[in-house]
Amino acid sequence: MAGNDMLVLRHVSKTFNRGTATEKRALHPCDLTVERGDFVTIIGGNGAGKSTLLNIIAGMFLPDGGTVTLDGRDVTLLSEPQRARYLGRVFQDPMRGTAADMQISENLAMAYRRGKRRTLAWGVTRDERAMFRERLAGLGLGLEDRLADKVGLLSGGQRQALTLLMATLQKPDLLLLDEPTAALDPSTASKVLGLIRTIVGEQGLTTFMVTHNMADALSMGNRLIMMWEGRIIYDVRGAEKDALSVEDLLRKFEEVSGSALDNDRMLLG
Repeated sequence: MAGNDMLVLRHVSKTFNRGTATEKRALHPCDLTVERGDFVTIIGGNGAGKSTLLNIIAGMFLPDGGTVTLDGRDVTLLSEPQRARYLGRVFQDPMRGTAADMQISENLAMAYRRGKRRTLAWGVTRDERAMFRERLAGLGLGLEDRLADKVGLLSGGQRQALTLLMATLQKPDLLLLDEPTAALDPSTASKVLGLIRTIVGEQGLTTFMVTHNMADALSMGNRLIMMWEGRIIYDVRGAEKDALSVEDLLRKFEEVSGSALDNDRMLLG
């Protein structure tokens, strides 16, 4: 395996409800290589397979066949908790990535100690608190002065920003962003996307972002993948990606799929 490959999927497939009336081929045999430092955006209509692909990488679903390799490790059969030490993840729902009844500092401490040997000493140390304040200040949301506040008091945008910080506090091998702004208003979504750009850029993170928004898919990252009916139908990177417009993507979709895109979420963002 090439030393620059962070994520390699070989012939990965997934069918739900196999052998029943509701059988659904969610992912046809898929091959994908993501290089270290790549920021890949994944777009596609409802049922395209993009969330299935991300959840197989995260370990929420085990594939029916094929292999998943992360930084040289075969993680195909590892459970979601077993993979968590290598991955950072931000969910679509801002409520999923944090514990509402715990303080901001306690949430950050849990994330900071992920994968480390547990001890009986739970309290947040002075050094940790100082580091948390510094990292929170970088979000520009004033949360550095609210370390003792319960996370449940925060707005959706603040919780999503906190989840992003928690996911990257210990540099992950791979950062998974599952439609991270879909539940946010446009102004807050723009702020969170800006934070993603900053944190990913500063840490040089390998990133995999599912989005329904074509404009966001074009403006974020260095590589774009389009999916349709469980298949990767378009994969573009670098200067070629930078030159694309939403109209270009729509034309490409029609060219490959043979039909016009019928998905208001993707068209309207």
